[in-house]
Amino acid sequence: MNKILLSVAVISVLVSGCSSKNEMFKKTVDTHSAKHWSYSGDTSPIHWGDLKKDYFMCKEGKNQSPINITDARATEKNDIKFTYFTGGDKVVNNGHTIEVVYKPGSFIDIDGHKFELKQFHFHTPSENHIEGKSFPAEIHFVHKDKDGNLAVLALMVEEGAKNLELDKILSSVSDKVNDEKELENPVSASSLMPTDVDYYRFNGSLTTPPCSEGVIWAVFKKHITASKEQLEKLHKLIGFNNNRPIQPIDARLIIK
Repeated sequence: MNKILLSVAVISVLVSGCSSKNEMFKKTVDTHSAKHWSYSGDTSPIHWGDLKKDYFMCKEGKNQSPINITDARATEKNDIKFTYFTGGDKVVNNGHTIEVVYKPGSFIDIDGHKFELKQFHFHTPSENHIEGKSFPAEIHFVHKDKDGNLAVLALMVEEGAKNLELDKILSSVSDKVNDEKELENPVSASSLMPTDVDYYRFNGSLTTPPCSEGVIWAVFKKHITASKEQLEKLHKLIGFNNNRPIQPIDARLIIK
């Protein structure tokens, strides 16, 4: 069992505030599997809000993700406890991203509130920016509580040393859409994370339709590396840039 301690601000207010959106969230963890939206042409991000009535938040929302993380404010932080097992056992190219499905049993604990790790997936290039900087790739670790509320951890990937954990995924994923494969060597989410787990936090949304808001975001300040060859292979498998454009911060507070 791998355990990580991650400091985070008190977010019980955000968690309780999400309860009214539970029914919407229950259908959002696997939204990448939809086929009626894309990243280009008439179904690109600028059009998402007009593609389907349920996608109205994509154009009307005021707490949308991703964002350019800037002007973050320092605040006191509580600990979030991670209890992660090696549970990434399946990988699929679903037509929008490369997604690793996680077995039940791995959690983060936020002020006594548990969110279970459901899956993690990749965006190339990164969706969020840090002080205006974009990264070659970004990993989103998607967690869900018993009521359907979501918490996403975002990790930037920079070009550098080869990533052995990432290699397990790239060596198994199919280039055929929706062809789910068993990973010969299960992946450990904690092994992908940096040793320094300081982070930024803000209230945001899903970065894909229906763009539901009330999602708790924690973006690591430090990044991990992958080789140039690995990053090129990841992008080739996805087949296109799958990053939603930066959204306005509006009145949101970003903490660090």
